[in-house]
Amino acid sequence: MQERLRDKAKTGVAGLDEILVGGLARSRFFLLEGSPGSGKTTIALQFLIEGAKLGEKCLFVTLSETEEELREGAASHGMQLDNNIEVFELVPPESLLDASQQQSLLYSSDLELGETTKLIFDAVERVKPTRIVLDSLSEIRLLAQSSLRYRRQILALKHYFARQSATVLLLDDMTTELNDKTVHSVVHGVIHLEELAPTYGSERRRLRILKYRGQAFRGGYHDFTIRTGGVVVFPRLIAGEHKTSFDRDRVESGIPEIDELLGGGIERGSSTLVLGPAGTGKSTWVMQYLAAAISRGEKVAAFIFDEELGLLFARMKQMGIDLEAMKDRGSLHIEQLDAAELSPGEFAHRVRSRVDSAGAKTVIIDSINGYQVSMPDEQSLILHMHELLQYLNRQGANTFLTVAQHGLVGEMKSPVDVTYLADTVILLRYFEAPGKVRRAVSVIKKRTGNHEHTIREFQISNRGLELGKPLSDFQGVLRGVPNLVGGSLVATEGVENS
Repeated sequence: MQERLRDKAKTGVAGLDEILVGGLARSRFFLLEGSPGSGKTTIALQFLIEGAKLGEKCLFVTLSETEEELREGAASHGMQLDNNIEVFELVPPESLLDASQQQSLLYSSDLELGETTKLIFDAVERVKPTRIVLDSLSEIRLLAQSSLRYRRQILALKHYFARQSATVLLLDDMTTELNDKTVHSVVHGVIHLEELAPTYGSERRRLRILKYRGQAFRGGYHDFTIRTGGVVVFPRLIAGEHKTSFDRDRVESGIPEIDELLGGGIERGSSTLVLGPAGTGKSTWVMQYLAAAISRGEKVAAFIFDEELGLLFARMKQMGIDLEAMKDRGSLHIEQLDAAELSPGEFAHRVRSRVDSAGAKTVIIDSINGYQVSMPDEQSLILHMHELLQYLNRQGANTFLTVAQHGLVGEMKSPVDVTYLADTVILLRYFEAPGKVRRAVSVIKKRTGNHEHTIREFQISNRGLELGKPLSDFQGVLRGVPNLVGGSLVATEGVENS
C-alpha cells in the first residue's frame, strides 16, 4: 500500500512535475481551477496523453464541450487522442429538454443530477480507466443547487473513484460562486491557474499549488505559457538548490588597461554591472568580455533586450568583434528578446537552460531596463535578479549586466537600483573638457580584491575600447563638468592621439 502511494502519475506538462515533485499521487482526487482560457483543458489533455503513452486507459468526461470541439482543440496543438483515450460527451437526455416531460412533483434538477452521475459511473465501469478528467465542475454545481448537496455529490464521486483506483483531475472554470471552497477541502490537491492582462503586451499566465496533502511541493507562483504542443511551466528559480564547486580564478578582459583598473581582473563566479547614461558604451564594455571569454574557448550566452541584432553585429564587427561568426561556430548563443512578450519566469528558464545544458560560463544581459518591462513592479525585479545572479554565481558563470541611467551629464538617476546585488560595479560618465564631450570610467565597487580608485578617460574606436591614464588633473569628472586643478591635458591627450 505504501509503495503504491509513493507512485506518481506524471502530468506530461514540462515543468509541472518538477513543481509537484514527481507528479500527481495515484488513485487520488485533484482539482485544476482557473478562469476560462487559462489553460485547464490543455493541461488535462496532456495529462491523459501522458497516461496513454504508458499504456494506461484514460477517460475524458466532458459536460461543457462537445467531443468534436475537444478533438479540434487537441489537434491545434498537434495532439492525437489515441485508442487509449476515450472522450465521453455527457449531454442531458432529450426528454429533460422537453417541457411536456417535466416532472411536477419532483424538481427536474434532482433527476438531472442523479442521471448525470449515473451516466458518469456507467462510463467508468465500461472503460475502467486509471486516469480520468471531469470537465467541468460548474455544471455539477449548478445541478446540485445547494452547497450541502454539492459537497455530498463531490464526496460521492471521490469515494467511487477511489474504489476504482483512478487518478482524477477535476476542472473548474470558477464561473459560479467564486467564494465556494467546498471542493478545496475534499480533494487531495489543488492547482490554481491565473491569467493576467498587462496594460501593454501579451497576456501573462502563472500557476500556484494551493494544496497537496502529505506531499512537499514547490510553493509560490510559477510562470507558464501555452504554445503549439501544449502548456510549458517555468518553475520558480531557487538559487539555494543549485550549487557547484569551481576554481575562483581571475577572468581577464583582453585589454591590459581594463584589467589594471579592476585590480587584475574579475573573479570567476561573480556578477558585474556596467552603469551609465545612454551612449556611453555599456554594451561595448560587456562585449569586450564576451570576446575575451570566447577567445579562451568558453561558451557565452547573450540576451539582448534593447538593440536589434543586425545593428549590433554590424557595429561590433567594425571594432573587430565578429559576433555572427562566433554564433555560427557555436561558441555564442545570442538572442533578441521582446520584454512585452516574455515573462520573468520564462527568461530565467532560458538563461538556466543555456548554463545547464550548453555549459555557458559567461552570461550577458543587455539591459536591465528592458528586463524591467517584463516585471509587474520594481520589487519583483529585485527579487528575480537576486535569485538569478545567485544561481549564476553558484554555477561559476560570470554575469555582465547593463543599466541605462536617466540623463546625460550632471545628476544621474537609475530606473532601478541593482548596484547592491552586483559584485562589481563599473561606472561610465560623460564629461566636458575643454569644449569636447568625453567619456570617463571608474570602478566604484568590487567585493573581491583591490581595484583602482582612479577615474580614466576612454574612447571607442575601430580598434575597440582604449583607455588613457588616470585623470589626475581634473576634479568633478563624475559630475560631468570638471575643473582643471593642475598640469595640462596630458592624461587625455594620450587617448586622443592613439
